[in-house]
Amino acid sequence: MEKKIGFIGLGIMGAPMARNLRRKYHDVLIYDINTVKMQSLESEGFTITSGINEVGRSADVVILSLPNSQIVKDVILGGDGLTSTLPHGSIIIDTSTTEPTVTVEIAKTLKERALRFLDAPVSGGEKAAIEGTLSFMVGGDQSLFDECSELLQAMGTTIVRVGDNGMGQAAKMVNQMIVGATFAIAAESFALGVKAGLDPRVLYEAIRNGWAGSRVLDVAVPAMLERNFKPGGTVDIHWKDLGYALSLAKDKDVPTPITAMTHEVFKAARAGGKGHLSQPAVVMLWEKLLEIEIK
Repeated sequence: MEKKIGFIGLGIMGAPMARNLRRKYHDVLIYDINTVKMQSLESEGFTITSGINEVGRSADVVILSLPNSQIVKDVILGGDGLTSTLPHGSIIIDTSTTEPTVTVEIAKTLKERALRFLDAPVSGGEKAAIEGTLSFMVGGDQSLFDECSELLQAMGTTIVRVGDNGMGQAAKMVNQMIVGATFAIAAESFALGVKAGLDPRVLYEAIRNGWAGSRVLDVAVPAMLERNFKPGGTVDIHWKDLGYALSLAKDKDVPTPITAMTHEVFKAARAGGKGHLSQPAVVMLWEKLLEIEIK
């Protein structure tokens, strides 16, 4: 029998992920605190719900795409959370970026209540969410991973189990460290290039296929050149994620000076009112300082 899927959190990533699920699984229940977001999907065949409890009562598998660790914890373990209504044996998959320590705590509590759990954060941004080509870093039991792999494949193309609960989130911290530092150095280096007299479009063509080339560079530079900072991810969210990475590094006693500096770059961009924009908007810090514009 086909599983009934519940999806909570219909933001930039969540809505397109839910749409891809709906193409494969006909019965998808949705919930978001923003009723407008839910109503916009109702005409596409989704079943809208009145709250978290209703999702828990009605779904076999509940997928979360939420902004931060505290919200994830509240949705799962809060007084009116999923644990208050989900039957034993049900599955929760958290695709949010959540602190590994919180994930481990949630997994332990759910196991005690005979509920099953995967932490499965994603990478690839809004474009990959829309196209169904996300990368999933999954933590949890091998048997549960095997059971849920087909479901995750409805939303992504790279589905890798990296270890037990919490390891998916640890892998996401590594991902966000690399991505954040690359956005920051792309901004800094192109500001230097423009100040030195280089045409940024010519510079991009010169370096994009060499060792400096990367998927992040191919997002950052066109965004800077076209002044298109429409969020797929945001400065605010990446700042939050880097903070989680620094907390993990402190817990494991690992020096992370580059991540610490990158976190400060994103903090400065937030302080300058750019938090709601996409990550390449950090370039505006250098543009303001140097009185230049990269375009």
